[in-house]
Amino acid sequence: MLNVGDRAPEFAGMSDEGKQIRLKDLKGKKVVLYFYPKDNTSGCTKQACAFRDDISEYEKQKAVVLGVSLDNKKSHQNFKTKFTLPFTLLCDEDATLSKAYGVYKQKSMYGRTYWGIERTTFVIDEEGKIKAIFPKVKVDDHSPAVLATLQ
Repeated sequence: MLNVGDRAPEFAGMSDEGKQIRLKDLKGKKVVLYFYPKDNTSGCTKQACAFRDDISEYEKQKAVVLGVSLDNKKSHQNFKTKFTLPFTLLCDEDATLSKAYGVYKQKSMYGRTYWGIERTTFVIDEEGKIKAIFPKVKVDDHSPAVLATLQ
């Protein structure tokens, strides 16, 4: 289990643009790494659009926003285009990144048990340490709360 102050697990994820994004390449920048269950679902869309609407505030804080789900590149591209998302989405089809951050968990819905991402956001500082963790995120007012930790 990760805690505030821990070194963030290194990752190399494939972006919606087919580029490899590595945490070590983002050293010197703040990173908002948010894990969400699925592209084009109501809560995930609302969360992504809130980050989109606040992107200029993230940029003022010199923060990079990265969304992560188990969806593939094509799904991410469609989601990003449909909602004009100005940040990178990472493909985690094998759940490697989600497992490293401890957000790949057993869930249940309508009496069915399955494995998936528990909506969680990590704020990582310029040195690669975890500055804040938002577990079991409730989408409403989440982006302003994340922004507050960057100041």
